[in-house]
Amino acid sequence: MSQFRSFIWVGCLTLGCMGLGLGCARFESKPLNSTSSQREWLGRSLADPRLKAFLETNGIIGTATWPPADLDFETLTWVAVFYNPALEVARAQWAVATAGRTTASARPNPVVSVSPGYNFSAASGVSPWFPAVNVDLPIETAGKRGYRMARAAHLDEVSRLAVLTSAWQMRTALRTAMLEHKLFTKRSTLLGLQTESTREIIRLLEERLQAGAVSAPEVTTFKLALTRAVLDQAEAQRTSDAARRRVAETVGIPGPALDALLDPPIIPSTLYGWLTQPEALRDAALGVRSELLSLLAEYAASQSALQLEIARQYPDIHLGSGYQWDQGDHKWSLALTAELPLLTQNQGPIAEAEARRKEVAARFLAQQVRVLNEVDNAITQCKTSRSSLAEAESLVAAQASRSASVADMFKAGGADSLEVETSRLESIASSLVLIDARSRLDLAAGQLEDALQKPFPALATAGLIPHPQPVSGNR
Repeated sequence: MSQFRSFIWVGCLTLGCMGLGLGCARFESKPLNSTSSQREWLGRSLADPRLKAFLETNGIIGTATWPPADLDFETLTWVAVFYNPALEVARAQWAVATAGRTTASARPNPVVSVSPGYNFSAASGVSPWFPAVNVDLPIETAGKRGYRMARAAHLDEVSRLAVLTSAWQMRTALRTAMLEHKLFTKRSTLLGLQTESTREIIRLLEERLQAGAVSAPEVTTFKLALTRAVLDQAEAQRTSDAARRRVAETVGIPGPALDALLDPPIIPSTLYGWLTQPEALRDAALGVRSELLSLLAEYAASQSALQLEIARQYPDIHLGSGYQWDQGDHKWSLALTAELPLLTQNQGPIAEAEARRKEVAARFLAQQVRVLNEVDNAITQCKTSRSSLAEAESLVAAQASRSASVADMFKAGGADSLEVETSRLESIASSLVLIDARSRLDLAAGQLEDALQKPFPALATAGLIPHPQPVSGNR
């Protein structure tokens, strides 16, 4: 009986030591509620010292006073990198995938079992107890752990590239919002001038109507134009304000915290030279697009998954050892256990893994075609928008010449105030056409940058495509 008790104490101590030797994690409660998260979001601002330190660390700003009176596109993009909530989600998902690598590298733990036994028919004077201790040591075969680790590493890369994809989506949304804010702010200003000019024309026409020099329908036509201009100005101002709110939303700060003037992106002078290098642009896009790189990593993960399923055809081995104290006798045994693959050789999971690999390959080819089409469409849009801009600038130049001629005629007494004001109204209309044409070129250039997923300033310095010489042109 004393030997049995000693055995039990040894077994308990062994299990206790094993438990203490394991580094057990402790639960830490981190409550989440809408009140605290709302307070944190409302407290965000450009004056946050952590933001300033982040921008300084990444070389975006120097030691100048922060925040500045105006923010250019590149600086505001980095502010969004710091604050944007969608990027934070992507980073959190990346952290989950990174933690998965630890899971994949884990080895199976040995199993220890204690089995106390009691013989109700034991002879008198003989201990009825016959306890046993068994140890099972699992051994993975066929390199399963290595394939599992390789798959987890590739999935980690997929999640990392998803952060880049999210960053480019954020950059696209920010650029579009800033360009819309720029466009509709200018449109609101010009439409305000158009409203003033139309009112003046209506005043002059009403004087002539009273004198019988013009008909009432002529005055009515300009009154309708005035109503349309007033409505257009209000809509332009509303769209401009909405775009500014979208800028703040994309950056990840409350609207009132964005008091600085917004300086939208500028098309580089080398753009027109790059448009003559479609092959180089396509190659550059195929080499850096995060979606393509992500699919390549996903394909590599599917390869590792297939290797893992093939390796699972071969059973793992379990080495067992047991000790039993049997009525005073010390008994020791060894065991070798393995699954016999007689009824199935893992054909189903292997077939599924092969099908997933083919599916990823098909998605990669489809995405590759999509990327090439995006590059070609962006090049076409840039060329078309550039031609439209040149026509709009010619129209403005011609209208400016006519306005100057009317002004000279007015000074010489050959034109009246109505002709001068009408000429001014036509100049404003041509200016509206011009800013629309410039906006279309800005958006087309942004589409090209998105297709390349590389900021224009970094294209040549990164060695992705040859740095062309600036081509003279309108801009």
